[in-house]
Amino acid sequence: MSDHVTTNDNATPNDTRIAVLLMAYGTPRTRDEIEPYYTDIRRGRAPTPEQLADLTARYEALGGTSPLAARTEAQRDALQAALDAAAPGRYHVALGLKHAEPKIEGAVDELAAQGFRHIVGLVLAPHFSSFSIGQYLDRARAAAEPHGITITGIESWATEPAFVEFIAADLRSKLAAMPANTKVLFTAHSLPQRIIDAGDPYPTELRATAEAVAAAVGLGQWSNWAIAWQSAGRTPEPWLGPDILQVIDELADAEHDAGGPRGVVVSAVGFVADHLEVLYDLDIEAAARAAQHGLAFARTACVNADASVMAALAQRVIEAG
Repeated sequence: MSDHVTTNDNATPNDTRIAVLLMAYGTPRTRDEIEPYYTDIRRGRAPTPEQLADLTARYEALGGTSPLAARTEAQRDALQAALDAAAPGRYHVALGLKHAEPKIEGAVDELAAQGFRHIVGLVLAPHFSSFSIGQYLDRARAAAEPHGITITGIESWATEPAFVEFIAADLRSKLAAMPANTKVLFTAHSLPQRIIDAGDPYPTELRATAEAVAAAVGLGQWSNWAIAWQSAGRTPEPWLGPDILQVIDELADAEHDAGGPRGVVVSAVGFVADHLEVLYDLDIEAAARAAQHGLAFARTACVNADASVMAALAQRVIEAG
């Protein structure tokens, strides 16, 4: 077999094209996949029956499984379409997942088998952390090294203008339908506090997004918006806070003061697709907590496969490649 493997319609050798490894967390596609998925998250330790029942119940509340798998595939297709429009035949987008198939390592092996010699790594998360984006890129590089494949990683797109404007536009729309006294809470997935104490830039990354969106919407810091964290792991060690549910409770207490908040809009800018941490932790749990306190509640949309954001990410890939 020739070293110049060709697997594209334009008959261009893959060793002269650029592969894009689009990386994401992954999710179970069926009920039968929930336990192995949970076991993978727990680094090979099977969950207890109680833990498995709790996670399964959360998926049941969404209809049995999460829509994340389909959302991630749609994001891949949208990124491929944007790249094809900008540079026909130049790029090939493949998915690599952290906790589900196709795994990152398997995706790199497949790209190597197809003859690709260079990969641009892009994670479907805007904010750099050594615990998230750093781990994805490290796994990709470790898998690529035996093949002699080079990897360029896109480490952050926290203040990508198209991303900021997508969130800002939907936030303006949501606020227009809310009470005058409404607090905006920008959220992302919590991380163990020890990672932050070691100097990880994750909180700074989230704040950069929040400040950019708030400026675009015209919100005053603290009086109109704040940062909260969500979906902390169920481990004994401390996790980054304050938690979104705690903040909602505090907002309800503030309502008793003159001019206190009477509504809350959550903007989950740490997530770019509808999945369990958004559809359950926010749309069900956080919404219920707000309702208990008589607070109006809304959430801004996730990016999912928005064409403008995917086109901007395509441009970042082109600049990186």
